[in-house]
Formats: sequence, C-alpha cells, structure tokens
Amino acid sequence: MKGKVDFTQGPITSQILVFSIPIVLGELFQNLYNSVDSLVVGNFVGSNALAAVSVCDTLSNLLVGFFTGMSVGSSVVVARAFGGGDPEELSDSIRTAFGFSVLLGAALSLLGILLTPVLIDLAVPPPEVRTEAMSYLRIYLAGLMFTVIYNIGAGILRAVGDSRSPFLILLLACIVNIILDLVFVVALSLGVAGVGIATVISQGLSVLLVYRRIAQFDPQFRFAPRQLGAHRTIIADVMGIGMPSGMQSALISFSNLFVWRYVSGFGPEAMAGIGVGQRIDKFVSMPCKAFGTTITTFVGQNTGAGDYARAKRGVRSCLLLSFTVAICLGATVFIFAPSCAALFDPNPAVVEIGVAMMRTMLPFHSFFAMREVYIGLLRGYGNSRMPMLLSLVSMVGLRQLFLSISMRLRPDLINIYLCYPLAWIATALLIWGYYRMVRRRYEPQEA
Repeated sequence: MKGKVDFTQGPITSQILVFSIPIVLGELFQNLYNSVDSLVVGNFVGSNALAAVSVCDTLSNLLVGFFTGMSVGSSVVVARAFGGGDPEELSDSIRTAFGFSVLLGAALSLLGILLTPVLIDLAVPPPEVRTEAMSYLRIYLAGLMFTVIYNIGAGILRAVGDSRSPFLILLLACIVNIILDLVFVVALSLGVAGVGIATVISQGLSVLLVYRRIAQFDPQFRFAPRQLGAHRTIIADVMGIGMPSGMQSALISFSNLFVWRYVSGFGPEAMAGIGVGQRIDKFVSMPCKAFGTTITTFVGQNTGAGDYARAKRGVRSCLLLSFTVAICLGATVFIFAPSCAALFDPNPAVVEIGVAMMRTMLPFHSFFAMREVYIGLLRGYGNSRMPMLLSLVSMVGLRQLFLSISMRLRPDLINIYLCYPLAWIATALLIWGYYRMVRRRYEPQEA
C-alpha cells in the first residue's frame, strides 16, 4: 500500500513524525465537524444555540468515546498481525475487526436515539437551551454508527502503517460538512437541526471511503457478519484490549456531564464560553493525542516483531516530540486566545469566559502530553486495564471530589477551569509511576 509505514525498521524519529502528521491533521478535521457546527450556529443563530451544541458535544462524546476506545483494541490486534508478517492472520484480523464495528455501531445509534432525553437531562440545561439541544443530539446520535465505523476503520489503516488515507478522507468529509452547514443553516434556516443533518451526511461519506480504502489494501476484505463466529479469538482480543479503553473514554465523558451540571448554574453565556474553551483546547491537545496513537501502533508492530528495545526507543522520541509541540502550540494559543474565542461567538461575555478557561489550562499541557504517550505505550503492550483504572481515579474521582469541595466553599467558574489540569497532572504521574513498576514485564531486553 502506497504511503504505508513499517515501524519495525528505519529511522525512528522521522517515522514517528511522518506517521503522526496525518493523524494530527485528521484529528483537526474530525474536530472541525462539531467546531464548524459551533461556528455556524454561534454566528448565524445565537448564543443559546451555541450553548445547546456545546452541551451535546459532551453528551455525544459519552457514546462516541466508548467505541472510539474500542478501536484501540482493533488497532493493536491488527498491528501485531502486521508486525508478525502472517498475511492470512492479518486479513482475518482486518475483516473481523471491521465487521464487529459495524454491528456495534448500529446498536449504538439505536441506543443513542432512545436515550436522548435521558442524556440531555443529565446535563440539566436551562429551559431556553434544552429544546435545541434535544433536536441536535437526536439527529447526531442517529448517525453515530458512521463515526464508530470510520474510527475503527481508520484505526485498522493506521495499524498497517497508513495514516495518510484517514486524513484525506476526513479532509473531504469536513469540506462537505462545511458546505452543508452553510446550506442548511444560512440558506434553509434549519438552525441546530441543520448542522446535525450536515454532520451525519458527511460522516456517512467518510465510512464509504474508508471501506473502499481497506478493500484496496486487502483484496479479500468484505463485510461478512456471519463469519464473525469463526474468529472468536480475534474478537476476544479486540474486546480485551478495547473494552477498558472504551470504558475509560466513556466514563470520563460521563464525568464531564456532571461538570456541566455545575456550569449550567452560571447561565447560557457561561455554557457557551466553557464550550468555546473546550473546543479550542481540543485543537491544542490534538498533537499529543496523535503521538499517543502513534506510539500504540509503533509498540504494537515492534512487539509483534519481537524488537522490544526498538519499541522503548520509540517512546523516548515520542515524548520529546510531544512535549515540544505542546509547549510551542500552547504558548501561541495563549497569546492569541481572545481572537480564537471570538471566532466562535463575538459576545464579549462569552469571549471573556473562553479566554479565562484557555489561559488557565494551557500551561499544563505538558502533563497532558505525558499522559497520552504513556497510555499509548501501555496499550501498545496490550495493557489497557490499568491505564483505564488510573485514569478513572484521576479524571473522574479526583475531578468530581475537587468540584464538590471547591464549589461548596466558593462557587466560581475558576474551579471549572482548574479541574481539568489537576486531573491531567494526577493521571500523568500515576500512569508514569505504574509504568516504572511494571516495565520489565514488557521490556525483556531491559538490563
């Protein structure tokens, strides 16, 4: 396959960069799906509509996060088969992982539609926001299976060394999404429902394209759900690695719903401002997540090939690159924070809150980078359970404890800003400490 990277040989740092850049760009355009929704409704509909989309972003992440985490299991299983050099095993892994994702994605869309009112009520939005939030979320979740299938399909492609194709697919889908957003909202005046419909259509397009690309790599590839029972071992491996990762993402998103319960008490402008801060923070954190994804594939391929020393060298390179990008990008956004926030909503109150949140969080992104790389490393070794548990302790337990205490002592938005970097720091240190304790188990060449 053209553009495929074989991590088992060649210069490590340049390979990581070449592989990570399309992932970063892909993450950029994937985040643009909802960010474009926010830009359009914030500028052409109003602050209440922006608040509704911001609430739904957290709610949809609750379900998307689970199956996106499940894609880690598919990536590790396929990467190991690729590194092991067995074409038949690789083909079986690809077909089984993709077929499994289709069935789970369909179930997820149905579940999301049924649970929309329950999910909305968890965030306790004010009455002026609730109706629009319901409309957007139900449409978005109806097409959630497309997001699930695309993410797992993209994970399969990255596992065999192709990070370029997922990026190009997302680029095209994002362009389609932008055009449809403007048509449905500006020309047809469909409001938040319009941006939801545009997102679902563009995500459906991305699924068709990723399916076609996988079929080009594996001539035997096809969707055959009846064959899933013949490959229970592969499904068990995907579930064993992916389930903890999915639970981690889903439970962290669930925890964010309770953060929004606190935010809702400050009104629609605070909700919109927090939503703006979170969206911009996603763009800053994208390179760190990309390096975490890259090291999972790097370690998976090299452990499949039995080269543990090379896997460890890749971790050092990934950490250095991730720290450098986090510091440089964070400093740039810190300086231009007001202009970035105003892109989403020119309302001065919204901009002020968004800027305050960003400038509180940005200095701590090095800990976020550290967390992502070490989580990716452990997942590449096939250990996703302990990263899940340690992440939940910090990202869910510590965050909620901090908010519960701080909001009782002094109800203030600064507590919302601080709960995120506090959780990053705690998670990074816990996972690093755990890795130091167990690394000899995964690095037999370690002296």
